[in-house]
Amino acid sequence: MQRKWFLVFGIVLMLVGVGGFLLRSKLKPAQAGVLIESNSQAGVFIDGEQVGTTPYDAVRKPGEITLKLVPASGSSIPWDTKITLIEGIKTVVRRDFGESDSLSSGEVLSFEKITGELASMAIVSNPGSAQVMVDGEVRGYTPLPVDALTEGYHKILISRSGYKDREISAKAIPGYKLTVFSTLAQEDSPSEASQSAETSDSTNSNSQVEILDTPTGFLRVRKEPSTAASESGKVKPQEKYTLLEESKDGKWYKIEFTDGEEGWISSQYAKKLDSSSEEKDQ
Repeated sequence: MQRKWFLVFGIVLMLVGVGGFLLRSKLKPAQAGVLIESNSQAGVFIDGEQVGTTPYDAVRKPGEITLKLVPASGSSIPWDTKITLIEGIKTVVRRDFGESDSLSSGEVLSFEKITGELASMAIVSNPGSAQVMVDGEVRGYTPLPVDALTEGYHKILISRSGYKDREISAKAIPGYKLTVFSTLAQEDSPSEASQSAETSDSTNSNSQVEILDTPTGFLRVRKEPSTAASESGKVKPQEKYTLLEESKDGKWYKIEFTDGEEGWISSQYAKKLDSSSEEKDQ
């Protein structure tokens, strides 16, 4: 009799355990992955809240989000977009920041469920009418649907005259359509490239610049007039410095800052002060 009760009790415990497992499975929230990468570190904001910095790899609730990337370098422009996170799928966002939007590039790789077990792809570019090669074969021009892809990774090359080529590695998944939205960066013209390194000697020795507000609260000072140049210091909004030189394209100011050091700042976040405005401040 005692053995019978032990058996009944064991069965009850097993049923309760199975029921609890099923209940937890039903209550477990749906999840979606998101990977965000950039060529220079940037703050990651989702729906207005900072959640980290790039590279950012996380699991979140499926659905549409507003994504904003704010470069740590004050000389690059923030970027934002809307993306939809899909349950069980990782959405990939890549951004290569340039000195302006037109010189920046990147892509968003997202998925949507389709009927059937085949994998497909849709390739869109900004600007449009860009040539698309998939695994070394020319497939057409954007916007371009690519059907019946084999499962696995594929190499995509997007090119257009006047813009830098964009090469992307993307994975095709059976039962899903992969959408690749790629932004191409304009190529620098030879004249612009040479001018960016040249400076003007016409700057008045008494001229000053005032640092403007930046998304990061500071502005990087670089050793050369380029975002690729190494950093030599930081300056803050509302501070004023002696203007030594100005690049011919007007994108960079050379200033004298801490302890007589010299460096270059982006003119996007600084304004030149004329003598009248300086006298008023005094």
